[in-house]
Amino acid sequence: MSKHPQLNRHGELRHLLTVEGLPRDVLLHIMDTAQGFMSFGDREVKKVPLLRGKSVFNLFFENSTRTRTTFEIAAKRLSADIFNLDIQRSSTAKGETLVDTIANLEAMDADIFVVRHSESGAPFLIAQHSPDHVHVVNAGDGRHAHPTQGLLDMMTIRHYKRDFSALRVAIVGDIVHSRVARSDIHALTTLGVPEVRVVGPKTLVPGDLRAMGVRVCHDIAEGLRDVDVVMMLRLQNERMSGGLLPSASEFHMMYGLTPERLALARPDAIVMHPGPINRGVEIDSSVADGPSSVILPQVRFGIAVRMAVLSIVAHTAA
Repeated sequence: MSKHPQLNRHGELRHLLTVEGLPRDVLLHIMDTAQGFMSFGDREVKKVPLLRGKSVFNLFFENSTRTRTTFEIAAKRLSADIFNLDIQRSSTAKGETLVDTIANLEAMDADIFVVRHSESGAPFLIAQHSPDHVHVVNAGDGRHAHPTQGLLDMMTIRHYKRDFSALRVAIVGDIVHSRVARSDIHALTTLGVPEVRVVGPKTLVPGDLRAMGVRVCHDIAEGLRDVDVVMMLRLQNERMSGGLLPSASEFHMMYGLTPERLALARPDAIVMHPGPINRGVEIDSSVADGPSSVILPQVRFGIAVRMAVLSIVAHTAA
């Protein structure tokens, strides 16, 4: 019997709250399912009836146009009824507790909650207080996790590199504020990547990362040398307290991805970024738009992964 908060007693995915602790075969099942959805964008009719009659509620307590839009596209392509709630003006802003808000939404016959929240752990709380027939998908919580971004990143890497077991991957930038970095690290190690490097200034790299099995580099040249994948992170200005960085321009001078620095990686290395990009800060435009960049394909993989997650959880029994 599974004791995992995301899995049912058969080990099947009921909620997607974090990549951490998910078995390798569950990650592969999500990616394999997503692969079957990759061609939908090219079809004349971009819909299948897999979620017909199901209600998906987008609960974005924190703004994110890109993630919300791709979840909306994914739900619509699966023929679900999708509801985007303006949480910024909702009852939680008027003092109602998160649990009370969710209880009221459940009374509207929700089947899936897609939750984005500034507080780490909020999707777990919602899952704990939801009835068995309701499924919760974490669309990003605080600094904790962004599991569908991690999965779409893994899909992108698998597409271009095939085999995880021979890769060197560098994750560069503002690690300490990044839920994407944590999800990527857990996914990469679970999928068997032998060397994961995190690269950034000491003020933006947490001290506990070595315990997660990664190599910490504060020198950009050391971090990028001979890697197969470069994952750049956005500088999280909105989550940053004062004093962690002198300036964005100094960050670019020390850690920005330029053509010269990219040349340290393997010749066939790919460059990734979760978006939105701060051009001239974490990455040069010539790199973001260059032949090594797979930043736009990541968006397509993102829609397919979110279709896969929604379709899997919706058909998983308690």
